[in-house]
Amino acid sequence: MTNILILSAGTRDKVVQYFKKELAGRGKVVATDCSPLAPAIYEADEYAIVPRITEEGYLDTILSLCKEKEISGVFSLIDPELSLLAAHRDEFLAAGAVPIVPDAEAVELCFDKFRMYEKLVELGVPAGKCYRTPEAFFAAQERGEIDYPVFLKPVCGSASLNISKVSCREEVELFCRENPDLMIQEFLDGPEYGADLYVDLISGETVSVFVKQKLKMRAGETDKAVSVKDEELFAFLEDFARNMGFRGMIDVDLFRIGERWYVSEVNPRFGGGYPHAYACGVNVPVMVINNLEGRKNEPCIGAYRAGVVMMKYSEIMIREGI
Repeated sequence: MTNILILSAGTRDKVVQYFKKELAGRGKVVATDCSPLAPAIYEADEYAIVPRITEEGYLDTILSLCKEKEISGVFSLIDPELSLLAAHRDEFLAAGAVPIVPDAEAVELCFDKFRMYEKLVELGVPAGKCYRTPEAFFAAQERGEIDYPVFLKPVCGSASLNISKVSCREEVELFCRENPDLMIQEFLDGPEYGADLYVDLISGETVSVFVKQKLKMRAGETDKAVSVKDEELFAFLEDFARNMGFRGMIDVDLFRIGERWYVSEVNPRFGGGYPHAYACGVNVPVMVINNLEGRKNEPCIGAYRAGVVMMKYSEIMIREGI
């Protein structure tokens, strides 16, 4: 039996459904959340209401669940929990569950956007210029290296929270005074793309890459997109994942400026737009299951349909007795 534990499932119903479908007859999907009003947990074979990840005893609760449910692999759908999984990898392995996440250093690098920018520069990967303090930004502006507009964003953050596009010095000073944990990022004026990668847990090779051009954003997530193929970008992302030492599911945001690809952000988890990839034939759940059952995946980069449009829309779930 191959049992999967999906942590902090929230509203990510599709991911739960996909794993349940691919595991039919071979194992179970167990989902958790801190709220009984998280609809995705009711899509799983079994679910558990657990403490918030910041509460004392949370880790012990999850480890106990791994042992009780004989979990083979575990992953989370929210950024703050990735650090916990990576930092306690050995404890999860001792409980019989493989944490499907890169190592702790790579996870922390992704979560700290300024450190990631420094790493991109070190690797020679194109990226929008970033400045950790207003003083550094103003000095660069005086040297003619950058100009308005720019983005202000938290050094550590997710879901596009507290991100502002600003156009003058006064706004930079005001926002940074109110929140000293903001950094200043160059505004990249070009079409935005998203890439869903799967790096094999056994071979360490990138075995799947799916790319979409973002047509419309809403609340920090891709609302409408179209699948595209670009062999140059596939090779670029393979090299990037290899140099970063990633494993598992990786979500990359990029911009196309002229003839170059610029990396904007990296999240070592399922991206919110992964259902688009699955609908186009990119079956990451099967790849995960193969790895957990001891099988390497053969590379199938770009093995999907281009020109397929994703359009998100609202849905509801009705339940009694919650």
